[in-house]
Amino acid sequence: MKFQLNIAKYFVVLGLLSCVCSFAAEPPKTTVTQSCPALLRFQFPKLQDESPQNLCQYAGKTLLVVNTASYCGFTSQYEGLEALYAQYAKRGLVILGFPSNDFSQEPGSSKQIADLCFNTYGVKFPMFAKTTVSGSGKNGFYAALEKATGKTPQWNFHKYLIAPDGKVVSSFASDVDPKNPKLIQALERLLP
Repeated sequence: MKFQLNIAKYFVVLGLLSCVCSFAAEPPKTTVTQSCPALLRFQFPKLQDESPQNLCQYAGKTLLVVNTASYCGFTSQYEGLEALYAQYAKRGLVILGFPSNDFSQEPGSSKQIADLCFNTYGVKFPMFAKTTVSGSGKNGFYAALEKATGKTPQWNFHKYLIAPDGKVVSSFASDVDPKNPKLIQALERLLP
């Protein structure tokens, strides 16, 4: 009788363990991955503290993606980009800044870049750590943007406009100022 009771306990414990193991083996179901467009499934360090930031957090928003540089003739576009962000953020616009030294105009450290962005231009939109946006070493996000548009940044402050569904709508050359009517019209069509 005692032997049968021990065997019964053994099978109960074994059954519980197999349930726990099968539950633990199931991959966690995340709505972020399921609702995140493939284009946004990238992670980059934040400029200020290099904490990892998943671009999926911007799913469902209209995105303007810009490669930036501190020592460029277009650096003053930070002001226009920040003005756009301030004006349209409540309607769902997020500007994503990606500093890059691809054109030899962003030699500084993350701290130096952050100081310029925040102290000189009052940038509040998300900025990421320095990265490569063109050439053979470009990051995966920029490779996907190039594939979607057929355009790669030829200089700093190239802009990509992404719809809330994660589809790239258009690409704007560096000399297209943030106040340019064509850019504003494209934004207005995407924002509620």
